Amino acid sequence: MKKEFNFRLDKGQIECPDDVMVEIYRKKTPMERIKIASDMWVSAWQQLNAIIRSMHPDWDNHAINKEIIRRLSNESL
Repeated sequence: MKKEFNFRLDKGQIECPDDVMVEIYRKKTPMERIKIASDMWVSAWQQLNAIIRSMHPDWDNHAINKEIIRRLSNESL
């Protein structure tokens, strides 16, 4: 039996949260939601660190961290 997925995409957004996931997150405590957000931030930082290091092996830690910050801040800093 093939499971059918119904993904919602809104104009101007990459994706919208699934209704089931929204309900799961609503049941989380504020501390659980903060932990999830923190873990996602750390994961993004680690992934960017690895990618940028592989793309620019000649860069020092300061240059790599500056580029990570630029990317995560949407160049607003």
